[in-house]
Amino acid sequence: MDNPRIIKAQITINAPASKVWDALVNPSQTKKYMFGCEVVSDFKAGSPILWKGLMEDKEVIFVKGNMVNIEPEKQLIYTTFDPNADWEDIPENYLTVTYNLTHENGLTTLSVTHGDFATVAEGEKRYNDTMSGGGWDSILQAIRNLVE
Repeated sequence: MDNPRIIKAQITINAPASKVWDALVNPSQTKKYMFGCEVVSDFKAGSPILWKGLMEDKEVIFVKGNMVNIEPEKQLIYTTFDPNADWEDIPENYLTVTYNLTHENGLTTLSVTHGDFATVAEGEKRYNDTMSGGGWDSILQAIRNLVE
């Protein structure tokens, strides 16, 4: 697409990459910063990934997707789709989330890209929904608060 719509955010965390990585893949940790959702996956390329939480005391899958790439303490890439939305559940409607971690002098830089919203159904709405409440900046800040 000529005008990609990709969210990018980055934060430097005073913690080793191993601790930041644990926050990304450990369900008890993700629940603390990802709106009460636990990540569920075996973290192997091609495997499913789910974000599960509670709504009115019922377990709900809020986001589903597939693992694309995993390099422990370096990179995590997965796709996302809201199974509760009215969009057609086809690969063209999935978004990609990429985390990259770099560690130097006791600090870990965590960067995330999420998109391309310009290529999916109701992309502008989905982009705005993601950005509401601080978007990825608030999530990265919560991760930093968790691991420092």
